[in-house]
Amino acid sequence: MADYYTPGEVARRFGLSLDTLRYYEKEGLLTEVERAPSGHRRYRADDVELLDLVRCLRDTDMPIARLRAFAELVRDGDHTVPQRVEALETHDAQLTERIAELRRRQQTIRDKIDYYRGVLAERRTEKQKEEVS
Repeated sequence: MADYYTPGEVARRFGLSLDTLRYYEKEGLLTEVERAPSGHRRYRADDVELLDLVRCLRDTDMPIARLRAFAELVRDGDHTVPQRVEALETHDAQLTERIAELRRRQQTIRDKIDYYRGVLAERRTEKQKEEVS
């Protein structure tokens, strides 16, 4: 594993634009990104690991403010592990509720699909009866 990653490498790895990567930095979701002697930004393996978790949490709808608070806990050190566990458990519970809600909505959609298929089948049957007459 490389010691440092360029912004382009990190952006490609996570399917992000460079603007999104800079936004995450600006919002305090990543540690202060180091600079190479040339002045170019470079990411350490720890930055990439944190970004992987940030993306996971963001993709599961954790708000930026809570992401920032979580990232601050990470930066504050290992003594914050209990608070991190609590934050992740809370998010997991909210995600479980959201998934259940999505499953209920999916069932409503599937019921409507079945209903409309029934309507279409009935129309075909009526049309076939008309053609026989």
